Amino acid sequence: MKYLEYVGYTGSIEYSREDDLLYGKVLGIRGLISYEGKSGHDLENDFIEAIEVYLGDCENEGIAPEKPFKGSFNVRMSSELHQKAALLAMQDQKSLNSFVAESIRERISREER
Repeated sequence: MKYLEYVGYTGSIEYSREDDLLYGKVLGIRGLISYEGKSGHDLENDFIEAIEVYLGDCENEGIAPEKPFKGSFNVRMSSELHQKAALLAMQDQKSLNSFVAESIRERISREER
């Protein structure tokens, strides 16, 4: 497993050799939710607890928790690459958004094989 997952949140898994400690942070949000543990089991438990604390704090403060990976993002690229992608999308009678999403899906599919 490369990541931890809990109630829609994804967390990284890192190792500190000097501290002999596993640690990580929740990915895809602006806020910082971090966790640690001496073993994989401890790390996963602290990950779940950190998210539960975050969600409880949000509820107590009456604010909506951040949703990770909302489904939209801005992509910055050179004007030349933008033009080539837009023209290919038009050639395929697709929106640029669909073209980019399909390209990303294809890359992910190759990586998961």
